[in-house]
Amino acid sequence: MIAPIDFNDRMLSLGLARVSEAAAHAAAALIGRGDAAAANRAAVEAMREQLNMLDIDGTVVIGEGGRDEAPMLYLGEKVGNGKGPAVDIALDALQGARLTARDMPNAMTVIAMAPAGTLLPAPDAGMEKLAIGPGYAPDLIGLEMSPEERVLTLASARGVRVGDITCCVLDRPQNAGLIGALRETGAAVRLMADGDLAGVIDCAEPALTGIDVYMGAGRAPETVLAAAALKCMGGQVWARFVPDAGLAEPGRIYRRDDLASSDVIFAATGVTSGSILRGVRRAPHFIETETILMRSKTGSLRRMIYRNPVRPA
Repeated sequence: MIAPIDFNDRMLSLGLARVSEAAAHAAAALIGRGDAAAANRAAVEAMREQLNMLDIDGTVVIGEGGRDEAPMLYLGEKVGNGKGPAVDIALDALQGARLTARDMPNAMTVIAMAPAGTLLPAPDAGMEKLAIGPGYAPDLIGLEMSPEERVLTLASARGVRVGDITCCVLDRPQNAGLIGALRETGAAVRLMADGDLAGVIDCAEPALTGIDVYMGAGRAPETVLAAAALKCMGGQVWARFVPDAGLAEPGRIYRRDDLASSDVIFAATGVTSGSILRGVRRAPHFIETETILMRSKTGSLRRMIYRNPVRPA
């Protein structure tokens, strides 16, 4: 019997950053062009091409949808050259395709990698989520609490007034009641137009972003990516599927390590500038991207500027 190949996150991490950067380069050509589908397609094609150059035996567990819905990077698709460790891949080739099409902030390319069988293959269903950054006691807050109780508990833990707490929420009709309840407490609410993953990551760096907590309903695949990011950054996540998701355990609460149970690598590259990353920048002779690359094993976070020369046609 051949022994399995170890998941060498250090060696694989820079390759994952290249995958994210390639997708951002491809999507950037369609910023502000009004075609979200074309921008997403360009990012998907570039990401898949780069993934297949990696020495991995990868399986897409969070991707572009089922095989009948997506021609590539579909759920269950095998990626990589098959010569390395067996890994799970979770990705959003273009988080914020509509943001890209409209040249609005916070569009980015996102990908995570972990040993096979350790990232939850969440269906594309609604999910209520709650997230905070590092430095808090385990389970300080939770989904069982009302929004008001969460804000009061966070303010007490930080030793500040409720008015000093800023909550990030995805601007969707299903979150209207939550937004109203949070504003009633006196806390500030920052609304995300699209792509709630950026809002979750924001709460892990409150000194930089001003966000203390993320709350609200969104999609389950983004929750797994958020858990991968916060596993690297030391934050906490709680999530549960909405009642109409049709799952066997509709009330189960998933914590960060239920969603990402082993070592994980996470990479994201800015497409349009936002709270976390600077967008793709074009100059006469080069194109420049900013990428964050994180490893949960070490808790390391790198910000990398990649300048790629543009050669005359």
